[in-house]
This record gives sequence, C-alpha cells and structure tokens, in this order.
Amino acid sequence: MVRLTDPLRIGDVTIPNRLYRAPLLECAGNGDDAVDRLIDHLEPAAVAGAGLICQGATIVRGEGGCAAPGMTRVHDPDFVARLERLTDRLHEGGAAVAVQLEHGGLRSMETWHAGYRRDHPDLRQLAVSRPPAPLRALDRLGFLDYDAHVLSTDEVEALAEDFGRAAGRAVDAGYDVIHLAGANMGIVHQFLSPFYNRRDDAFGDGVRFLAAVHDAVREHAGDVPLMTKVPAETAAPPVIRRRLTRDDAVSICRRLDAVGYDALVPVSGSVFWDMSIVRGQFPARAWRDEDFREGYAEAFGGRLRAGLVALANRVESRWYDFEPAWNADLCRAVRDVVDVPVLCEGGIRDRPRIDRLLGDACDGVGMARPFYAEPELPARLLAETDARAVCASCNNCTVPQVTGAPGVCRTPAVLDETGRLREEGAYERG
Repeated sequence: MVRLTDPLRIGDVTIPNRLYRAPLLECAGNGDDAVDRLIDHLEPAAVAGAGLICQGATIVRGEGGCAAPGMTRVHDPDFVARLERLTDRLHEGGAAVAVQLEHGGLRSMETWHAGYRRDHPDLRQLAVSRPPAPLRALDRLGFLDYDAHVLSTDEVEALAEDFGRAAGRAVDAGYDVIHLAGANMGIVHQFLSPFYNRRDDAFGDGVRFLAAVHDAVREHAGDVPLMTKVPAETAAPPVIRRRLTRDDAVSICRRLDAVGYDALVPVSGSVFWDMSIVRGQFPARAWRDEDFREGYAEAFGGRLRAGLVALANRVESRWYDFEPAWNADLCRAVRDVVDVPVLCEGGIRDRPRIDRLLGDACDGVGMARPFYAEPELPARLLAETDARAVCASCNNCTVPQVTGAPGVCRTPAVLDETGRLREEGAYERG
C-alpha cells in the first residue's frame, strides 16, 4: 500500500512525500521584486508540507515565447543566480524544488495578445511547422496574428541547447528537478503533436526533440532529475483528425522512459489552448469584474472581441465540464508500461481520492488551482484523511491573468471558507 506520506524517489532525489504543488502561473516577471514575489507564492506550500514545489512555466529565451503576461524568464545567468534565495527558502521549509522550462511557440503572446503585438511588431512566433489551417483561418478573421518563423533543423538543435543551458543555470541556483512544459500547447507539445508537427526532417518525430533536450540537460546540468508532461489530445474536437490519441501518449511515455526521463506527467487536453486545460465553471465573476475590463480589451483588441472571447469561454466550459481526476485513466495506462514514477494532476481535490490513486494510477499527486485559494493546503491534506480542497474550480483565478493580474482566488465563498479554516488552525502543522 502506497501512502501519501511515503517518500518518492525521482532520479537521485528523494521527495519527502507524494503530494506536490503543480506548476502555476506566478506572474512574478523578472523585476527587482521577482524573487520576493516567487517566495510569497511558493514558500507557504513548502512550510505546509508539500513534498515537491514546481515553479510555474519559465521561458528559456530572452525574447518572445511567453504564453501570458508576467512570466519569468531564465535566460539571464545573473537573474537565475538570484533565485538561489528562493530555493534556499523552500529547502528550509522541507520541500524539493522543480522549475518548469517552457517556450510558447505558436501559443505565445505575439499570437493572441493585441497590445503585445502592437508593442512588438517585429517579433515573430517560433513554429515547428507552418501553422495548421484552423489557426490560419483565425488569423484571417483577425482573432490571432501569425507571422511564424518555422525553425530550421539547426535552430531546433539550438532551442534544445537553450533548454539545457537554462537547466544548468537552475541547478546552480539550487533547483532539484527540471520539469519540461510538455503539454498545454507550448512548443514541446507542438513538436509531439501531429496537428502542429509536419516536418520532413528528423524532428518530424517529436520525441527526437525531447531526446535532444534530454541530452542538452545532461550536458549542462548533469544527472539532475528530468521530468516532463506528455499530452494526449483526446479532448480535441472530433473534426481534428491529426492528433495524439491515448495510445500515442502511452507510446511516447514508453519511449521517453527509454531515453532517460526520470518521471512523467501524462495529461489529456485539446490541440487548442482552451478550457480542456482548466476544466470547471464559466468564470462569470472574472469576466464581469470592472477592474479587468480595460485589460481584456487591451489583450483581445477591443471590448467587442473580448466579449466574443468570453462567449467562447462560456461554450467551452459546457463542452469541457469538470471531471474529478480526469487524467487518472491515462496515468494508469502509462504506469503499466514504464519503470519511472508517474505523477497525476488535473481535477484532484480530496484526500480519499488521492489515497485511491496512489499505487494504482500514479506514484505522486499534484494540485494546481487549489493552491491559489489555499497556499498552505498540504497541511490539511497530509493531516486529515477526509480533507478536501475548498477550490470550487470556478476559474475566476485564471481569466484575469491575461491582463497580467496575479493568480489568486477571487471567489468570496471560497475565501470565506479559507478564512474560517485558518481561524480554526487547520493550516498549523503539528
């Protein structure tokens, strides 16, 4: 029987328990206060007992590639060296620390954020191949803006090196684990997906790119544990024929195990950046909030277009309804064919379900959005066998991030419950 409090070995690193804070957008940027902002976001989870803290997606290059405003970049050695203060604080709390490395590719702000496009008119997206036809149609309609630069073979190899160099800098700053953003339509996902990847060179096999990143990480960062998300595009609209099936994702995981990845996080979603990533309610409160109206207009190119995006968001929320532990079956299938730990996240909200998943579908369990409402959530989950996160999966935390707003819970009923639990001492560790 695997217990939540049991340690977990990932590569040569021992994680003190099997609960981790999954990657979230901290919106800390790279300014003078960036490290303090990251500490404010991440330290409470470490002090509360999370075994592993995953810093959210950070960009490996100094220009372009951000999927949202305020993302942190790790291309600058001087800035990354400052992050040692963060890793020291998290280690003092008892947690191991991972950094998730990312580049947005076609999903970057230079595609969808109207204000950013206006301010960076010469910035092109990096693309694995020519943008797929549905995305080109959205470009013609004016909702997206593509001036994509398709990477040459040499440029793909250079990008893999950038991931490796970023990993080396992170290890020097005290990070214990390197986590690739291999899903959610970032460029690693785009290499894996037949919807995006139609290359005719060796990297037409997207696993070859992840193998090149693995080799670059080993060159620059030694034997640091390396993990990645792996997508199945099972939630893609049925009209999309070229996509990753569940069997494809399982096969990719088997191959990455053979390449030398130390842990895998299988996730299901679409080929698009939509609510298949954050299933749950339509975030009506966030869309109505006057504090963000101008930011939405700036991001989407006017109030009318922001309203159309909100309408699409409403439709998606009905199509991608919340499903508890929606990645569990995929994780279970992967766990049957690999020898490395399989981590499960997505719609996990309560301790009884965690206990059922461990040792069956997965070896470790992660939560993301619930930490916006309860930064110290691990204290309850580790201590109470019937504990449940107060997160309502309402997504009012996520939509304002397109304006650069921080990721925090904004739902009064949820915040009231968190306050009540704090007054009762629920987040105090014995």
